[in-house]
Amino acid sequence: MDKNNSNELLFMQLVLQNQQLAMMSMGKLKNPVSDKIDRNLEFAKMSIDTLDMIAVKTKGNLSEYEEKFLTEVIKDLKLNYVDEVSKDQKTGKSKAEETSNK
Repeated sequence: MDKNNSNELLFMQLVLQNQQLAMMSMGKLKNPVSDKIDRNLEFAKMSIDTLDMIAVKTKGNLSEYEEKFLTEVIKDLKLNYVDEVSKDQKTGKSKAEETSNK
């Protein structure tokens, strides 16, 4: 495997890791370690912000496929995040309540 393919795979893995962390933190996926739904919207936002930062820092250095993949992952995560925040707003659940229930 050449260096470019290796770097592309590592980049995709990095994006997917942050995507999974964000989805677990939004309660969309079970935590494989605890086998429970662990919801922490602040951590989800940090994972999404990390991907946003990666998009900014790598602009002009990604293949068309990598850029499209990263953009789609970020868009999907942001839509899910907004959905989760709006659920909390509808139920009146605040960040303080969320952290005190842990």
